[in-house]
Amino acid sequence: MSHLLTEQRGGVVIVTLNRPEKRNALSPEMIVRLAEFWREVAEDHSVRTVVVTGAGDQAFSAGGDLGSLIPLMMRAREPRDDWEQRFAADRRQLHVALLRNASFFKPVIAAINGHALAGGAEFVLATDLRVMSSAATIGLTEVRRGLIASGGSLVRLPRQIPWAQAMEILLLGEPIDAARALDMGLVNRVVAPQDVLPTALELAERLALGAPVALEKTKEAMVCSSGLPLDEAFAVETRCTKENAQMDDAREGPRAFMEKRPPVFRGRAKP
Repeated sequence: MSHLLTEQRGGVVIVTLNRPEKRNALSPEMIVRLAEFWREVAEDHSVRTVVVTGAGDQAFSAGGDLGSLIPLMMRAREPRDDWEQRFAADRRQLHVALLRNASFFKPVIAAINGHALAGGAEFVLATDLRVMSSAATIGLTEVRRGLIASGGSLVRLPRQIPWAQAMEILLLGEPIDAARALDMGLVNRVVAPQDVLPTALELAERLALGAPVALEKTKEAMVCSSGLPLDEAFAVETRCTKENAQMDDAREGPRAFMEKRPPVFRGRAKP
């Protein structure tokens, strides 16, 4: 079986990390496939949002596979198969796979079906909306393995939650439970395990009611202005506003409201 499964339902694509026997640990194959997926879906105008989850009910992802991915990242051994060779040829694919960039602006929802640890937690921090199982935990445990959370979390986490709480998660390396994650504002919803994916899909359906480009430009403005001085941040917001205003959807939305009908958004589709 492929280490990564994808299924499209209308404008929503479900991406499943598919190594339940290994707690969905990130393998070279999974990383290469994820990197390819994000590049493809960024250009696929039929996709409005992505839901990411893990196979089974034990783990969203336990992080990088310590027997394959991490040794290759550390250059501790040579590649042993085609997937490892493809990964080793460009280790930066790990950053693409975990969305450690500021260039993917379609909304991403995490359906955290089980424990999200180390690289698995870093993947969660790259998403925009998060639904977490009440039985799950989340933790950046890298320091306990002599590593650091270099998949984006050292930058993202203190921008998403208060400084002292971010430092506690990063320096102690101890997982926190779903209730505390919700209290911190790290996740949006905590639900029973069997309700994680349905809740995430329901959010995706509601999110998809928005105009596709408006959604992307909203995320782009938020991501690209984060941390900038106010004048520079407002300039980013203004640019995104102007770019969105060029879309037919920016006229269709108000027109549909005035005509008392649901809007028909076309996104980037040509008339």
